[in-house]
Amino acid sequence: MEMKMTPLITEAEISKRVSEIGAQISKDYEGKTPLILSVLKGSFMFYADLIRTIDLDIGCEFIGAASYGHSTKSSGEVRMTLDVANPIRDRDVIIVEDIIDTGLTMKYLQDTLASRNPASIKTAALLYKPKAQKVDCKIDYTGFEIGNDFVVGYGLDYQGMYRHLPYIGLVQNLN
Repeated sequence: MEMKMTPLITEAEISKRVSEIGAQISKDYEGKTPLILSVLKGSFMFYADLIRTIDLDIGCEFIGAASYGHSTKSSGEVRMTLDVANPIRDRDVIIVEDIIDTGLTMKYLQDTLASRNPASIKTAALLYKPKAQKVDCKIDYTGFEIGNDFVVGYGLDYQGMYRHLPYIGLVQNLN
């Protein structure tokens, strides 16, 4: 599978922005022990880099949600693929997502987790596509706003490929 792509966000730009978000979370949660939830699979690289920049004691958990399948567009239907292993009641929760486009997945996660009575829920997204958004969902920490284009790299994939790239690539064509 050969894709033509051009770099959209460099490894250095990602590293700098992730450090800035980590510093802001450290400041916002000073004196607290937030639970940081990685939304698998796409956020794993962002999550790993982000939690290493947070200067606090934190809890780490994983959750899975999917709305893409093998397509380049959201199916519009969100399904939970992995739930958190421990209760989140009375915890400060930060959901870490790779990309927010339609907002459907994040809204689903926010609503589902809110029903479990955490102390608070905030969200961190590496990428945000405002022109693709269909439902309102609050994003507290945003890495980069991008156009309504298909991107891969730094955890984001196309049919399971290209997650390993250290940068975000803008896909030019799909063969």
